[in-house]
Amino acid sequence: MGTFAAVALGVALMTMTGLGLAASVAASDTAGLNALLGTAGGIGTFVSAFVVASTFSYAIAARRRELGLLRLAGATRGQLRRLVLAEAAAVGVAGSAAGCALGKAAAPLMARWTIAQGLAPASYAIGHQTWPLHTAFWTGLAVALTGTYAAARRAGRVGPLEALREAAVDERCMTAGRWAWGSGLAVCAAGLTGWRLGFDPGDLLKRKTYTWQPMLLISAVALLAPVLVRPLLRALAWAPARLTAYAGRLVRENASAGIRRTAAVAAPVLVMVGLTGSLLGSAATISAAKAAEARSLTASTDYVLTGDRLPDRLDVPGTTALPLAATELTVLEEGSVEVRTEAWAAYPAALAEVARLPLAAGSVADLDDGGIIVTQEWERHTLGASVPLRLADGTRRSLRIVAVMRTGTGDNAAYVTPRNAPGSAVTRIEVQAPSAAAAARLRHAAAPYDATVRTTAAWLAATHPRTNRYTRVGFLLVLGLSLLYAAISLAGTLALSTSHRSPELALLRLAGATRPQILRLLTAESLLTVTTGALLGTAVALLDLTALRCALALLGVDSPAVVPWPAMGAVTAVCAAVAVVCTAAAGAWALRGRRPEGL
Repeated sequence: MGTFAAVALGVALMTMTGLGLAASVAASDTAGLNALLGTAGGIGTFVSAFVVASTFSYAIAARRRELGLLRLAGATRGQLRRLVLAEAAAVGVAGSAAGCALGKAAAPLMARWTIAQGLAPASYAIGHQTWPLHTAFWTGLAVALTGTYAAARRAGRVGPLEALREAAVDERCMTAGRWAWGSGLAVCAAGLTGWRLGFDPGDLLKRKTYTWQPMLLISAVALLAPVLVRPLLRALAWAPARLTAYAGRLVRENASAGIRRTAAVAAPVLVMVGLTGSLLGSAATISAAKAAEARSLTASTDYVLTGDRLPDRLDVPGTTALPLAATELTVLEEGSVEVRTEAWAAYPAALAEVARLPLAAGSVADLDDGGIIVTQEWERHTLGASVPLRLADGTRRSLRIVAVMRTGTGDNAAYVTPRNAPGSAVTRIEVQAPSAAAAARLRHAAAPYDATVRTTAAWLAATHPRTNRYTRVGFLLVLGLSLLYAAISLAGTLALSTSHRSPELALLRLAGATRPQILRLLTAESLLTVTTGALLGTAVALLDLTALRCALALLGVDSPAVVPWPAMGAVTAVCAAVAVVCTAAAGAWALRGRRPEGL
């Protein structure tokens, strides 16, 4: 039942996002929604595949004695493998079909939610495309078979004497294949991160990169979980084992002995906490870095004027004003590729006095009508080199590079003089007004232009960090759907693992333990396992955010990593609540009746 629910809910998640993406592609003015649903579909598919594979693997491992009985009755290894794969195919087909029906019914609800959030036009509606249904169905079936294949091979190696074993200790959890895949994914994640830090640190700041890269590390940690979980369990249970008469030691030994069960329960928690910390933390860290850049650029500015009718110059006694006009340049790169880039038009003298550009080479004072200030991400960024480009009105020019800025978070635009920005209007004026009298004169001079005058701190608070709405709501959608699915899967895994422990619980009853004592023991073990999974997920998130912080440092941005502790704590609390409720319910069901059963 647990494996069926995992497949059905995973396929429903893929179907819902797939239908939403198909409708978005067919509609107009939904580019942001396309990216949002594409990200949601990718993460949802990863979470679904991860949870389904983990659930199937544990379900097969829990049937060791049953498979041993079949071997004792004369079944061959090939017959056991075919039996397990046939069962997985049956569950996969039924679960995928149910998931497609459930996802198709839920897709209109998601469409209405996106419209209510202002992410899609009112005409946005789920269509009758069938490719998302086919994609989700066959993906679910493929994941079920793939997740069972390794377990089926392991099942074929079960010997007849396994039926006579009474010990519930998992002696060999790490197979050669698991070592190879886990180590390979870990090396791949480390290698990609190191390559980006060495050659293109700015790539780590892109949403596509920091969205999918944590999946490699999460998968690696999950595969290596049997090795990582046991020392964590013993460290976490050290104090309870010392402070209690028997309960702490029993909880520790139960969790350590059933390492497959512990790893299967910890896996959804690892995914939930790891994704929450990595995605939300990366977005918050980049936003904080952008805000730090803006504060650095305006460090010597006292006031910022904004409005639609700002003058080209603003001469107020006692102040120094820097009018900035947004323009666009088209640069010819790699010989034939035209790249459009944003730029600011400013008077050189005011720019040198008011702004604090993050220069890596050159001087702002050298800017003139024949010069340009570029960033290190430009193809040509050598001092004195000429850059062929086209101005906003189509005029072709060749400008000399007089200064080079650090790349930063990618928001640093080029700078030219107003003569090289024909037709561009001033959109912002940064002003140095060191005295109260100068500030009063500034407000009086800005009044005829209907300009909004704010202190630099107030302007930064209103405009930075500028987290994109699609990013915020997109992560809410992605994490909300994926975490809901992972929580349900966690509940199913806990119920499955507890139900398989009836003989163990019966022995505890025969040893004199009461039902409340056993339920408390089971609950404590589940909480220990959830804590272990949360710590592994936290480690994944911290590693990802550390790499992001290193990338920012290499790009010249001094901004700390932002760890979303409240969100990660909330996810862990939800997992703990699910674990307590499901374990208590499944334990009470296993302990029903007057006499111990299951021996």
